[in-house]
Amino acid sequence: MPQRCLRFNSHSPYRRLIGVGGIGAGIFFALEGNHTLGRNESRPARLLDIRDYCKLHIIAHYVAVLLGADPSGSPFHLVPIGKVGDDEPGHRMLKEMSGVGMDIGRVEIVRNRPTLFSVCFQYPSGEGGNLTTTQSAASELTAENVAPASPLFAVEGNRSMVLAAPEVSLEARYHLLELATASRAFRAAALTSSEMVTALRQGFFSLVDLLSINEDEAGALTGRVFDPADPYPFLTACSDVLIACQPSMRIVVSAGKHGAFAFAKGLWDHCPAAPASVVGTAGAGDALLGAILSGLAVGMPLICPGSPRKSINERPLGSALDFAVLLASFTITSPHTIHPHANLETLLQFAGELGVSFSGALSRHF
Repeated sequence: MPQRCLRFNSHSPYRRLIGVGGIGAGIFFALEGNHTLGRNESRPARLLDIRDYCKLHIIAHYVAVLLGADPSGSPFHLVPIGKVGDDEPGHRMLKEMSGVGMDIGRVEIVRNRPTLFSVCFQYPSGEGGNLTTTQSAASELTAENVAPASPLFAVEGNRSMVLAAPEVSLEARYHLLELATASRAFRAAALTSSEMVTALRQGFFSLVDLLSINEDEAGALTGRVFDPADPYPFLTACSDVLIACQPSMRIVVSAGKHGAFAFAKGLWDHCPAAPASVVGTAGAGDALLGAILSGLAVGMPLICPGSPRKSINERPLGSALDFAVLLASFTITSPHTIHPHANLETLLQFAGELGVSFSGALSRHF
């Protein structure tokens, strides 16, 4: 039986997503002892059963699953652009991406570079860090590699979305946004905290219709600190900076256990996180963006402002933001950065268990 997906109709605005960003894998170790790992130290550690993935793969996975992606383009065409190594992680990533319906024809296998890979470590306190490969296959992606994607915009470019995700060069991401701008495609982007000032200086945000960032990344942009007790001065500072670059920009700011905020047409809206048993939070912000792109593709509004909510089930969910926060909350019940069982059916079951309802306008997309 085909997997249940969001419903397209003749009014659905988008039928394709083209994305650039990191494609890779990783492993997690739980260290013994809370003292900081020493320069010459050998430390016992337990290899955890956690599957780690990179940005483009995580975001695109949820879009593919929620929209029923297929290489044929029906009902949705999802085209990742990237590079992986000719190694076990690289071939595994391609198999998994293809397995959920992505068109992987524009992911190149590079023979002289390893697939992007991270070794993450965690102390008993919950703190930790990671080691990530430099000079990986992903680092080889250039604007010249992105340019051949231009024929994808030749037919109904304005019904396409693009995603410029981290872990590849800003140059490659910028060029994809330029191609999208010329074709009137919808332009979404995410950046890391360390990239925010450079992106602002280079005019990157002028080419973005939807920017998805977390509270730390927004803080790097504004020089402010997020206060969950009074978030709106922080959020207003963020939107002031960004709409000066792109007046019609829509903004999403994820705030972990505090849910997420979204901005459109001069208004901020908030959706609280759903209560869930936390197993692993890595990847939740990427899941949030994947669900928002999926919702926008079928015609959900980004926000549906109403009275402030202290819990997600205080009123029926009515926007792509609400739908995305529900998915992000569900994904933290898995230790993996891609929840292997997250799809529309299991998400609606999760909503039912929480007593979460949907507005008629939103449920017509199910």
